[in-house]
Amino acid sequence: MEFELFITPLLFLMLFLFSIFLLFRGKKYPDRLPPGSLGLPVIGQSLDLLKALKADKVDKWFLKGITKHGPIWKASLFGYPTVVVHGPTANKFIYTYDGNILTSTQPPSISRIMGPKNLFELAGHDHKRVRAALASFLKLEVLKQYATKVDQEIQHHLQTHWHGKHEVQVQPLIKTLTFNVICSLLFGIEKGTKRDKLLPHFQHMMEGLLAIPINLPFTQFSRGIIARSKLVPMLIDLICEKREALEEQKQEANPHKDLITSLLGIGNDDGSTNLSDEEIIDNIILVMIAGYDTTSILLTFLVRLLATNESIYTTIICEQEEIAKSKAPGEALTWEDLTKMKYTWRVASEMLRINSPVSLSFRRAMQDIEYGGFIIPKGWQVLLSQSMTHMNNDIFQDPTVFDPTRFEKHAPQPPPFSFVPFGAGPRMCPGIELAKMETLAMMHRLVTQLTWELVKKDESFKRNPMPEFDQGLLVRIKSNIYAI
Repeated sequence: MEFELFITPLLFLMLFLFSIFLLFRGKKYPDRLPPGSLGLPVIGQSLDLLKALKADKVDKWFLKGITKHGPIWKASLFGYPTVVVHGPTANKFIYTYDGNILTSTQPPSISRIMGPKNLFELAGHDHKRVRAALASFLKLEVLKQYATKVDQEIQHHLQTHWHGKHEVQVQPLIKTLTFNVICSLLFGIEKGTKRDKLLPHFQHMMEGLLAIPINLPFTQFSRGIIARSKLVPMLIDLICEKREALEEQKQEANPHKDLITSLLGIGNDDGSTNLSDEEIIDNIILVMIAGYDTTSILLTFLVRLLATNESIYTTIICEQEEIAKSKAPGEALTWEDLTKMKYTWRVASEMLRINSPVSLSFRRAMQDIEYGGFIIPKGWQVLLSQSMTHMNNDIFQDPTVFDPTRFEKHAPQPPPFSFVPFGAGPRMCPGIELAKMETLAMMHRLVTQLTWELVKKDESFKRNPMPEFDQGLLVRIKSNIYAI
């Protein structure tokens, strides 16, 4: 990311005064605040963290703070004084603490782009109500019926963008695939111009998610805000279309046709709609963002792994060939087929441990909280690193070694709250089963239809804030005997 820091005097003064206000809230406990430095007002250590993200050295950024200050320390990030934590105890604290007191309120850039009514920003009854509405569509019992539809999207994608090509950029193509699955499955937008119009606005929003929240021209944050302002009217039109269709169908409506229809179809006892249009829009954006980059990053890393690890590739292809033998050419996968891909998912789980798409989580204290012998003052952020736990040698032996056997049924299980790529507790990501479905179906089609090799074996990546390969993970491909 490039971050421009030109700022008007008035805006700087406002941010400065707000930072000073939060800082002085902590002065009530001069001896009970964690050690560390808040640095410069507004900016603090934000640029250092962003630099570490870009270089994929977040763990080193954390270790530097731990070495200097201890396991719990303070910094200033994205305009807020912040307490930095890690480890299973911290994971449990973050994921199970009262959501009304330790909220999922995100840094200003994320909350402004996603919208104030997205699930991350809600607490108490509102959080439970919106989460239940999303979970009613994303739960396993409902998603099972969409396995075939997801696989059909994947087959069309491979035929359109991969077959017949000599070289492809894996990461951009898989992002296109996950975006298309979201459009089809969650929003009921089939192939065509409507999808194409959504994509560029959505991409600009993604780029502005974790930016210094200065809304001036030419900054990534500004581009993200503008993209949201253009995307929202398109989503409003889509909601209106779905609402009219529901009213026309009346009793014949299928509440699980797509996510928007499902959300519109959830009513209260008095006949009113359970969710407002604003809540639907903000959570549509949340689901788009959550489902777009995370699954595509996992799949991209798996493609790289199979090009370099012959043993894992051979075992996966043996598992997938057994499933392919029971299918007619081009016949879509079913949920039952996906349940047979146990080794493939163990590999995916180990990849999530080593290269988790999301390596950081933010929370906000709504009142003074005691943790680890220190006070987290009201208004302060809490920053958690999941990757520090995943790479802890005391929890995962030889953590830098890629070993899918860690996730075998009879293998020793890590302690609770040690493996948290999808979060944990009441705020675990409700889209975990959809991510699993997409990953397994795509891996099946890739290994049974194509073979590939890396063009540049040492191609690196940076986090912006998600992992992004320098050349999109460029590979040479050719169809194999199972290709359609």
